[in-house]
Amino acid sequence: MYIHVVERGDTLWILVNRYGVTIRQINTANGLSDSDKLVIGQSLVIPTANEYHTVKQGESLWQIAKLYGTTPERIAQVNQLVNLNLIQVGQRLKLPTKTKPFKEVNAYLINQGSTGQKMIEQIGQHLTYLCPFSYEVRSDGSLKTLNDLNLLTISRSKQVAPLMSISNLDDKGFNSAIVHTVLTDLPVQQSLIDNIVRIMAEKGFRGLNVDFEYVPSGDRERYNYFLQQLVNRLHPRGYSVSSALAPKLSSIQKGLLYEAHDYPIHGQLLDFMVLMTYEWGWAGGPPMAISPLNMVKRVVDYAVTVIPNSKIMIGIALYARDWTLPYVKGGPNARTFSPQYAIQLATRYHAPIQYDQLSQSPFFEYTDEQGRNHVVWFEDARSMQAKFNLVKDYNLRGISYWVLPASFEQVWYVQEDSFEVIKL
Repeated sequence: MYIHVVERGDTLWILVNRYGVTIRQINTANGLSDSDKLVIGQSLVIPTANEYHTVKQGESLWQIAKLYGTTPERIAQVNQLVNLNLIQVGQRLKLPTKTKPFKEVNAYLINQGSTGQKMIEQIGQHLTYLCPFSYEVRSDGSLKTLNDLNLLTISRSKQVAPLMSISNLDDKGFNSAIVHTVLTDLPVQQSLIDNIVRIMAEKGFRGLNVDFEYVPSGDRERYNYFLQQLVNRLHPRGYSVSSALAPKLSSIQKGLLYEAHDYPIHGQLLDFMVLMTYEWGWAGGPPMAISPLNMVKRVVDYAVTVIPNSKIMIGIALYARDWTLPYVKGGPNARTFSPQYAIQLATRYHAPIQYDQLSQSPFFEYTDEQGRNHVVWFEDARSMQAKFNLVKDYNLRGISYWVLPASFEQVWYVQEDSFEVIKL
């Protein structure tokens, strides 16, 4: 696989001739139709089996290595280059043979109906786990259940291990009062655990994923106790127990989202953790990258000091956001949609796509029919590659997608080029 960034004058026919692939291969890998036009700055996955790269004008060894998911040093070693800064336009570089590590891949899925079922039929080979989201906890210890039996059957047919995902969501969002009741009222807590065990057995889940957010800071130790009770009940029955953790930068980080999430205790008790390394660019906040690599790295830098690397999954956002400019605090929320639709917007408004090197994230600006200015931050093959490289650099357990989109074909090509997926 190669990631090509569209330049002025590029057409699909030019790329076909350059890389020796077919238009159909490019279209399939990038979710394009025959009528789609290319946008300057757009990243395209080229599913090529080429063993060599020909250096183009302006390319550095670092840029070439990033496009192929390798390092400048490995390319230099294979080609016996003495000086990494001395490469020539037209020079033919042999690409190093890839050794792909085995990693676990989780994904959250909101749509459990026919759309979600079809999605798992198509991409199930790329997943280790699937979390239908979510079984919502109630203050009496009961759970709002999901109509997910068909989805679970399809998951198992694709060797995807289904995890029961519980959350303290209600109709208005994450509810701190619900989780406080569950953590402080022990009979309610016992009832909840009984209901979890019953549903997991009835539906054939392989494990439990706990996503309690905005837990009152005073309930930190009670949350740890609850997790211990879950482990005591579920581990002897062969179930895994995992959690979703807010993206903390230190042990003393303040805020309702962070304080009750005790990284060291979760790392000690549970089988693995999903670090929710996204939502810096949240819908109600100012425009910025949703999952900036520089911030993801800071979270991982802290996490690995208190949690074993082998238990850490980084969360990866599979969506885009569109902010109307100028941003006004308290104004309308940004629109959220798929990365595929972001490309369609850029095409419609002839908006060149830029790439922020610090956050390793693409973005573009456009003006709509009403004369309003917009900025869109999203994910593409390059930003996915950067996050996958981080997982390999830190030797983490794997990745967890939030949330499976209707379409984003690029991600599966980049993932397949980066990892071998562990199947249980």
